[in-house]
Amino acid sequence: MKILCAYNANIDAIYKVNGLQMSSFAQDYGQEISVRLQNPPGSISLIPDLFAGLFLCMQNGTGAEWMVRDEEVFQWLKSSFLEDSFMRIGGNMGIMANVLSELGASRVIPNIPNPSPLQMSFFSGRAIYVPSEGGLKRISDVHQREPSEDSQEMIHFVFDFKKGDSFLLLGKQMSVPRENRFIATYDPLNFELYIDEEFSKYALSNIGDIDGALIAGYHMLRETYPDGSGYKEKLRRSLEQLKAWKDRNSKLHIHAELGHFYSAGIASDAFSGLAPLVDSIGINEDELAMLAGIYNIDSAGILEMDALSIVRASAALCESFGIRRILIHTREFVISVSPTSVSESVKTFEALHFGVKCAAAFACTGKLADRNTLLAVASGIDESDPGRMQIAKLEDNIPIQYRENGIIGEYRGYSVCAVPTRLCIHPVSTVGLGDTVSSAIFLRELELGS
Repeated sequence: MKILCAYNANIDAIYKVNGLQMSSFAQDYGQEISVRLQNPPGSISLIPDLFAGLFLCMQNGTGAEWMVRDEEVFQWLKSSFLEDSFMRIGGNMGIMANVLSELGASRVIPNIPNPSPLQMSFFSGRAIYVPSEGGLKRISDVHQREPSEDSQEMIHFVFDFKKGDSFLLLGKQMSVPRENRFIATYDPLNFELYIDEEFSKYALSNIGDIDGALIAGYHMLRETYPDGSGYKEKLRRSLEQLKAWKDRNSKLHIHAELGHFYSAGIASDAFSGLAPLVDSIGINEDELAMLAGIYNIDSAGILEMDALSIVRASAALCESFGIRRILIHTREFVISVSPTSVSESVKTFEALHFGVKCAAAFACTGKLADRNTLLAVASGIDESDPGRMQIAKLEDNIPIQYRENGIIGEYRGYSVCAVPTRLCIHPVSTVGLGDTVSSAIFLRELELGS
């Protein structure tokens, strides 16, 4: 399989949070943090903004990504946390490209915003090729080139916290209800949905030979930029690129992975623009609840990961926008909602199982490997009990056509595939699991001819 990947790649600096230690770091900003907890800023312009976002996520066990708006705060983050962080490939596209490469895609062609030696060193060497001078070069042949003088590493600080950790919030001892992460991002190129010129030329010239495209990074768009421009032109440029690909290759399968958007307006424009162009859209429960709220769809139960509520909201979005598939990945289960036949849904069902196994093995080891190795590791990881319970609830509420460690059912004319995740008791990291699930599912569906 030959697959294009765009748009966002960066370096993730994963910092393992110790709640009491982080409380100590934040104690000098207590009053400022208190004010921000009452009215969360949603981005980081000052140091107290960072702690407010982190403590909110830890208190609720939720994930979020806030943009760092001030370079001095970014420099403070590097001096305070980089030395004790683990660095690896980051960005939805970067993670998905590596997953595809390690799982056996023949050629993976990524759009790389900043091809610095450090950034390139984190890409998989198995099947990743970089457009260059009208052709392709293996990643190993280009990662040693010298960076430009104005090149700056794009580092996202991922504060990874665990269930059961405790921290002090306004003088009270709080406990983290489940593992998740808070991301502080300073990344000018990816903020603009940067499209590399060599990538654009190669993709358009060779699109007839490409099997699929995985796209992401829209959640990083901002309302305004330092030059006075807005996000709409940058979004339009991307949507026109996707349309040009589809016009030249109607069989091209495109999956769009969404994320935590900066504003409802950007989320709405990106979602409604992508809906008629792509074949599937991937989201988690937080993002589904956000979209449901934007479009006045009942969101009750979504954040509690009630499977039936998630199916209802997903079907409503599919119906409103004509979406071919919505893929919802949560900690406990993965659900696909689409207007497809039962025969096609069987392929999707198999792909969902493949995806959750790969993600589970990655969570336990913190490493990508070939599929046989990942599947062998996953065979020893138990399925989520809450996930199985939610799928049993679906069985009681919708017609079921197939069941085996999950179900294929029907809801209001839409095919519903649902499988429980496999949960590692002590995950090495929870970062990138949604991207791992989505890209593994995408690859397996391409292989099965969905």
